[in-house]
Amino acid sequence: MAKNIVNFKEAEKNALSRDFDLEKIKYALDHGGVTKEDLEEAMGLLSKATGKDLYVGTKRSPQSKVRFAQSMQNNLGFLYKQDYVTNKEKVFLTDIIPYIAFSSNCIVHDIKEKNPVPANISEIAKLIGITRQNTSLAVNSLVKKGLLFKGDSGVEGNNAKAYAIFVNPHIIYAGDKDNVNEALKVMFHKAMKMKVLKDLPDKLF
Repeated sequence: MAKNIVNFKEAEKNALSRDFDLEKIKYALDHGGVTKEDLEEAMGLLSKATGKDLYVGTKRSPQSKVRFAQSMQNNLGFLYKQDYVTNKEKVFLTDIIPYIAFSSNCIVHDIKEKNPVPANISEIAKLIGITRQNTSLAVNSLVKKGLLFKGDSGVEGNNAKAYAIFVNPHIIYAGDKDNVNEALKVMFHKAMKMKVLKDLPDKLF
């Protein structure tokens, strides 16, 4: 009875060939049907014509300039079911969303500024249209609950301290969820060990 002899070198060669063909097909699909060879040839001709090293880039989408803050839906839902926040606090958290700066997650005057300036209690009250007293009550309560953080931002008139207010990124975050600002991690490290917050379903750090 004849034995089946497997040529492993030939099998490996065929497998590599198939992988290479699949890679070429995927590349063509990802680049509008243009093969890698055609693209390299075209770029070579352009480089010769211009005398410059060229690269392929894509035009930035108009949406890339859109500013946004993301609500952590599962976490908010969890806190609401736990009655962790009052109705007034829910409204406050919603009202401050347009003023949460990208990456820093600080409540600021204008998120469009290159170096946005933190808003203090009185300024936040004006921004969202409620009294300073109600703003102060909401901020202090949410700080105690670990959903906000008060950071000393320096000295303000008559030696009174001015505070920058930061939002816990596990609740609302204006930034890259895969690359949370290191300062925010430090600010809310202790908060995330609190009785209710430690059980949040989604954690960014």
